[in-house]
Amino acid sequence: MRKVIGVTGGIASGKSTVSKMIVDLGFTVVDADLVARKVVEPGEAAYEPLKEAFGLEIFKEDATLNREKLGAIIFHDQEKRLLLNSIMHPAIQKYMDDQKEAAFARGEEVVFMDIPLLFEGKSHKTVDLSLLVFVDDEVQLQRLMERNGLSKDDALARIHSQMPLAKKKELADAVIDNNGTIEETKNQLRAILDNWDVKYL
Repeated sequence: MRKVIGVTGGIASGKSTVSKMIVDLGFTVVDADLVARKVVEPGEAAYEPLKEAFGLEIFKEDATLNREKLGAIIFHDQEKRLLLNSIMHPAIQKYMDDQKEAAFARGEEVVFMDIPLLFEGKSHKTVDLSLLVFVDDEVQLQRLMERNGLSKDDALARIHSQMPLAKKKELADAVIDNNGTIEETKNQLRAILDNWDVKYL
C-alpha cells in the first residue's frame, strides 16, 4: 500500500533534522525548499517563464537567479508576487510529483514530502498523512535568534509570518515534540512510524 507522508513544522522547529532522520531510516524525502531552488536553474521548468515575466535583470552574469533582486521586486508588489507564485507553484509541484513517482517506480512503498507550508498552501490535501515537528514558542524564538543571528523583533516577525505551530498541531495526523534531545525526537519518530505500520531500516 503506497503512502505519501507530509513532513512540516515552523521556522527553527527542527524539521530538517527530522527529515535527515527519515532519510537515515532508508526513505526518500522530497524537499520542497531544495526543489524550489532546482526549478529556477537554467534549463529547468521555471527558468524561461521567470525570464519572460521579470526580464533579464533578475539573473546574475552566470545566468543563475538573483534571489535578492527578485525578492526586492515582489516584496512590495502583490501582483508580481502572485505572478511569481503562478510560475513557481506548478513547477515545484510537478518536480516533486516526478520525484515521488520515481521513488515508487524503484519499488519504495512510502515517500515523504518535506513541505514547510504544508497547511498554509493546502498541500496537506495531496498527502495521505501529515507529521508535524513541534517546539514551544520560547524554544522556537531562542533557536531562530541563535541560528540566524537575529534580534528578538526580527525573529518574531519571521515566526508570525507563518501559521502558529499550535494551530498546525490541531491539523496534523501526528506530532513530534522536538523540545528535548535528539534521541527523544528519534524515539518519537520511530514510534509514529510503528503506529502507522511503516517499516524502516
